[in-house]
Amino acid sequence: MSPTLHSLRRLSSRSTPCQTRPEILRRLYSSESDAKAIASEFLSKTQSNPPYAQTQLLDANQLQRFSATFSRPELSKTLPKNGTPLPPGYHLAYFTPAQVEEELGRDGTDTTFNPPSPYTRRMWAGGELEWVKENKLRIGQEVTETTRLVSAYAKKTRAGNDMIIVGVEKKFQNERGVALIDKRNWVFREEIAKPQPPARQPETVPFPEGKHIRDFNQTPVTLFRFSALTFNGHKIHYSKEWCREVEGHRGLVVHGPLNLINMLNFWRDLQGGDATPKKITYRATNPLYAGEPYRIVMGEEAMKATEVKVVDSYGQVSMQGTIERF
Repeated sequence: MSPTLHSLRRLSSRSTPCQTRPEILRRLYSSESDAKAIASEFLSKTQSNPPYAQTQLLDANQLQRFSATFSRPELSKTLPKNGTPLPPGYHLAYFTPAQVEEELGRDGTDTTFNPPSPYTRRMWAGGELEWVKENKLRIGQEVTETTRLVSAYAKKTRAGNDMIIVGVEKKFQNERGVALIDKRNWVFREEIAKPQPPARQPETVPFPEGKHIRDFNQTPVTLFRFSALTFNGHKIHYSKEWCREVEGHRGLVVHGPLNLINMLNFWRDLQGGDATPKKITYRATNPLYAGEPYRIVMGEEAMKATEVKVVDSYGQVSMQGTIERF
């Protein structure tokens, strides 16, 4: 926190004549805003605490509602039975944030692994999911999720602004042991002090072709349902006023993990509906907006690996990844 005016006066009275108040303020501001120092201290302090663990029953109702959100009739028409495997990525409907509203960030995000102010504006940057072949998460199981902070470091944006990259690792264990390891990276930028003007819509270009393609155009209803089921209060996904008048987005932002699951669903459909990958590595690069068409392009498998990318109608890659099979 910034020092009070009283403490500044005391500092000023003890300073030498060459240390004027503006110089003291600059020095204090620089110290507080040093992204590298903040990231290092945050990492050290958080890693000194034990990992965060929670245990939950994987219930059928949540899986059915999540499947309906993705228009997947195989699991949404009737309530899935105990023992039904969770499709890859569907664990995101469980172990959702539990913070009360007063503890959320100004933008509505969960702050459990947020670095200190001013780096509080969170974006999903990418990560990695790795499954255990002989141990699937299934409906009716009691599963423990254990989360630990693994990294936090400062980096510059393309515009030269500071940001902090935070990495966490989540392990999901059932009665047979670890079934899934989920590594996530979040970008934290400085909180917006001055509202940003909405971004202009670029000129459309033809979609790229590929071995396999699937087209999407998300609606506000889908974004709302995904936010509700993942208990995600991030305002960029449901508040047009926040998007346009604060963060400078031209519309509601499509969730990064929503498209992570869309990529996995597409891959499963090509492999066979009950297929589980060995691993997916993915990276989010540009936002997608509700009401704007986009395409998933999936290449041909080579050495058990398949390249996949999500491309908007303006030629920008929104997400790219590699899916490996067992």
